[in-house]
Amino acid sequence: MAEGKKKIKILGVPMDLGADRRGVDMGPSAIRYAGLKPGLQGLGNVAEDAGNVTVPVAESLVPGDPRLKFLVEIAAAVNTLARQVAVAFASGHFHLLLGGDHSITIGGVAGVARQVSGALGLLWLDGHGDCNTPETTLTGNIHGMSLAVCLGYGSPDLVGCSFPGPKVLARHTSLVGVRNLDPREQEFIQKSGITVFTMKDIDQMGMQEVMRRALRVVSEGTAGFYTSLDMDVLDPREAPGVGTPVPGGITYREAHLAMEMVAESGSMLAMDVTEVNPILDHSNKTAQLAVELVLSALGKTIL
Repeated sequence: MAEGKKKIKILGVPMDLGADRRGVDMGPSAIRYAGLKPGLQGLGNVAEDAGNVTVPVAESLVPGDPRLKFLVEIAAAVNTLARQVAVAFASGHFHLLLGGDHSITIGGVAGVARQVSGALGLLWLDGHGDCNTPETTLTGNIHGMSLAVCLGYGSPDLVGCSFPGPKVLARHTSLVGVRNLDPREQEFIQKSGITVFTMKDIDQMGMQEVMRRALRVVSEGTAGFYTSLDMDVLDPREAPGVGTPVPGGITYREAHLAMEMVAESGSMLAMDVTEVNPILDHSNKTAQLAVELVLSALGKTIL
């Protein structure tokens, strides 16, 4: 295998239990259909598709606690995911996870954090903060709590995924592209110590400078970083097929620049792409863009 190329293990997590709007459970299939594996192989990587983590469908379940809907089932799924990611990481694979709602990142981050030698950085690209807790949530949807969980806040059943305690530290975490926050979520983020770049920051500084700063946060003092790409970080005109679209997101080229800079850093250890909802999409446009962005993050260049 050529220098700089990776052994990539693709794993789908067809979960929509963490969100109110149905459909993101079909995201992994849509991304695969958009040519993910051939694209990865075309870059010289060895790509293996490990199939999907088994996740029950919502119709067969009772949501349970309205502040933590489907907690039991989500906790089981992310623990299974974390085990699979940890095994693959230990064997030298780069793990690429396909969502599914953003609660899948709890398991992905936990699996890498369990195996990495040193601190793990976390680059979180999202139109939302995902920093609610059971005490602050307005919906009870766990996909809106996933970043807080990775930082060690929230339900013990989720925070304890794979091993007790936080999986990343706030000083090694950067949130990019946020533009829609709940009031108490704003308070949490301001006190958390994570580095946040809102859409205003991107407007004022430009994506290049924002990513330069974000990558420094997640790389300095860490063994490398995990990238979590929620497709709703993009403007809905670019990515219409997402469950919780918010106007005013990043553009097609801003997204590619961000991913190209991730690739240039040489420090990404694993990645997920989440919240692709084919039911709401137009001709699989969002899944196709997801594939393009993954390829940019893994080294595809214009020249």
